[in-house]
Amino acid sequence: MELHDVWFVLIAVLWTGYFFLEGFDFGVGVLTKLLARDRAEKRVLINTIGPVWDGNEVWLLTAGGATFAAFPEWYATLFSGFYLPLLVILVCLIVRGVAFEYRVKRPEDRWQRNWETAIFWTSLIPAFLWGVAFGNIVHGVKIDRDLEYVGSVLDLLNPYALLGGLVTLTLFTFHGTVFTALKTVGEIRERARTLALRVGLVTAVLALVFLLWTQVDNGDAKSLVALVVAAAALGAALMANRAGREGWSFALSGVTVVAAVAMLFLTLFPNVMPSTLDPGWSLTVTNASSSPYTLKIMTWLAVIATPVVLLYQGWTYWVFRKRIGTQHLAEAAH
Repeated sequence: MELHDVWFVLIAVLWTGYFFLEGFDFGVGVLTKLLARDRAEKRVLINTIGPVWDGNEVWLLTAGGATFAAFPEWYATLFSGFYLPLLVILVCLIVRGVAFEYRVKRPEDRWQRNWETAIFWTSLIPAFLWGVAFGNIVHGVKIDRDLEYVGSVLDLLNPYALLGGLVTLTLFTFHGTVFTALKTVGEIRERARTLALRVGLVTAVLALVFLLWTQVDNGDAKSLVALVVAAAALGAALMANRAGREGWSFALSGVTVVAAVAMLFLTLFPNVMPSTLDPGWSLTVTNASSSPYTLKIMTWLAVIATPVVLLYQGWTYWVFRKRIGTQHLAEAAH
C-alpha cells in the first residue's frame, strides 16, 4: 500500500472519530430544546458533555490539518468550493464554544436562555451541514481540468446532499439521545429512552434510503458490507435501548456512525473529490497528494503522537464516567 493510500485511510479514521464523538455532543445540544423541560434539565444535558465537547473537536482540527498536509489539492478545492457552508460551520463552532463558557457568567434568565438557544442552533446547523458537505464529496461536484471547483453554492443543495444532511442530523440526534440515557438518572433518563426510539426509527428510514442510494451509485462488495453492518447496528441499538441497556445502545449507535462513514469513504476511494464534468478531472489520492517525503515525515509524527492523544482522551472519559441528574446540580454561585 502506498503512503497516499495509508493517509487516505488515516484521514477517514479521523473523520470517523470526529463524527462518533462530536456526533453525540451535537445530539445533546439539539436535545436542549427537544428533551429538556426546564432550566435544570438543560443544565444536566449540558453538563453531560461539558468536560468532553472541546476535546471532541480536536478530531476535526486534526482531520483538517492532515488533509491540508497530505492532500493539499483536495484541501484547496474543498475549502474554496465549499467556502460558504464550511464558514457557517466554523462560525457555529465558535459561537457554540462561547455559549458553553459564557452561559453561566451572569445570573439573568434572559442571558442564560439566549446562550442555551445558541447551543441548540449551533449544534443543529453543523450536524446538518456536515452531511450536506460529505454528500457532495461522495456524489461528485463540478471540477474542471485545472482541478478547481466551478459550481455554485446552489449546486451543493442537490437532493442527495440534502438527504445526507438529514441523515447526519437525525443520526447524531439519536446518538446523543442514547448518550443522554447512558449519562443521566431519573425522569430525564426515561424520557431520553422514549425519544431515542422515535428518533431512531426516523433515522433508520432516512439512513437506509441514503445508503442504498450511495450503494447503487458507487458501491461495491466492501461498501455493501459496511451498509449491512450500519443497518444491523442501528436496529440492534434500538432493541438495546428498548431493553434498557443504555451502554450497549450507545456502543451500537456508535458502530452505526462508524460503519456509515466507512461506507462513504469506501465508495469514494480512490477519488477524494469526483468530478461530475469529466471523471478524468477528478481529484484522486494520487494527483491530490503531497510528496512521498512529506507523507513519510507525517507518518512518523502520527505514530508518535496518536497514542498519547488517544490515552489522554480515554482518561478524560473515564474520569467523567458517572451518571448525573438534577439532584447533582450545585446551587448557582450568584
